[in-house]
Parts: sequence; structure tokens; C-alpha cells
Amino acid sequence: MSILEVKGIEKHFGSTQVLTDISFSMEEGQALSIIGSSGSGKTTLLRCLNFLEKPDGGSITVRGETVFDAADPATQRERDIRRKRLHFGLVFQSFNLFPQYTALQNVTLAHILLAKERPDYKTQKRVIHERAEDYGRELLRRMGLADRADHYPHQLSGGQQQRVAIARALALRPDILCFDEPTSALDPELTGEVLKVIRGLAAEKTTMIIVTHEMSFARDVSDTVIFMDSGVIVEQGDPRQVFGDPRQERTRQFLRNYQQ
Repeated sequence: MSILEVKGIEKHFGSTQVLTDISFSMEEGQALSIIGSSGSGKTTLLRCLNFLEKPDGGSITVRGETVFDAADPATQRERDIRRKRLHFGLVFQSFNLFPQYTALQNVTLAHILLAKERPDYKTQKRVIHERAEDYGRELLRRMGLADRADHYPHQLSGGQQQRVAIARALALRPDILCFDEPTSALDPELTGEVLKVIRGLAAEKTTMIIVTHEMSFARDVSDTVIFMDSGVIVEQGDPRQVFGDPRQERTRQFLRNYQQ
């Protein structure tokens, strides 16, 4: 069974259709990269998956559970959205860390806020906080930031801030980790350290969707590559095929333009 099935996703902003019949699936442990020009709908697709935007059509299924179906109002209740977002950890382009919290606090915050809704929170508060902190420190260690846990965002480089954001996204153990152009806000010298972390996650078989302009990176780490243009999937397949012998002229043109 696929970990994720996306069928016929549509999205409009006013009279403008930005996603048309988006369909794909992926297996657990796969890395899926989405490439395409700015404005092709890549970020909107991620926002639909994470329920920051509501699709106008289609369905989304995670581990056999239909988490959204445009034809079924029962899957669209506002009270369920936060729970459904737990399936997808999203790493934004621009870090989005809370400046008043340390790196460790940024990583553990969502875990603790959710734990406060548990009926045993008051009696188990100390244990819950200790476990959240222990796991947060382990995630920061994996990101190469063990010695930065008590630093605030303004004391960290852009690359370090993005690695904290990755740890934060991993903290709730999502089914699928999503990256929206994770290096676009970084200076070139800091890009490599973030890509190294994502390569490591791919080697660990973390299930990931990566929107990226880093073509060589997408070719190297992906199990599947999707090329989007004007809100549609033009081509999807093995990275060797998509980059080495694309079937569609629009894909070939995009790659030629990128290389120029």
C-alpha cells in the first residue's frame, strides 16, 4: 500500500486555476522531488497537502486513510485539520523560527502544546517535558547542532536556522517530511550544509517530498522526480529518465533553460 496517494487535486485562486488534476503516489521511504519554474504550482501543492490551502477538487490518502476528499464534507471539518497536519512535516523557505525561543524550545514547542491537550498532562507534565527535551536534543544532534540547543535564532547562521527548522518538522514524527525550496533563502556557502542533512535523511529512508531548484541534488537523492509547469504535472519518473532522457518537450526546454 502506498503511504501517500494524491488523486485529481485542483486549486483555484479566484478565476485563476493554479493546480489541475494533480495525481501521484509514493511508497514509504521514498524521496520525491518536484521541479519546475517559479509559479508552476509547486508550493501551492505542498500547502494543499499540509492543509494550509484547501483543494477545490480531488483527494488525499495517507496510509489508507482518506484525509481529504472534495466530494465528502466529512473529510473537511476544521476541527480535524490540526490532526491531519501531523501527517506532514513542512520545512518552509524562510525558517519561520520563533525569535523569542531557543533552538531547543523551537523544536519541542509543538510537541508540548499538543501534550497539554492530554488528560494526564498535569500529572505527567515533568515526564512529558523531559521526553520532549531529550528527543529535541537528539534531533539537534542529528542536525549537527548539539552545541547550539540554547542559542536563539539571531545567534545562528541561516544554515543553522534551517537545520533547526528541519529538526522541528521531525519532532512530531510525521509520515512525510516536506521541503519547500529549503535552500532558497540561504547564501551559496550555506546551501551545502542543509543539502547534506537532507541527503542523510534520504539515506535513512525518510519519506520526503522536496520542492527544489537544485537539479543535481534532485537527480542524486530522488526515487521519483515530478516536473510541473503551469499547474500541471508534465512528466514524472525515475530521475535518470527525467533528467537524462525526458519524454516531453516542455521538460527538455526547462532543463535546457536551467543549464544556460
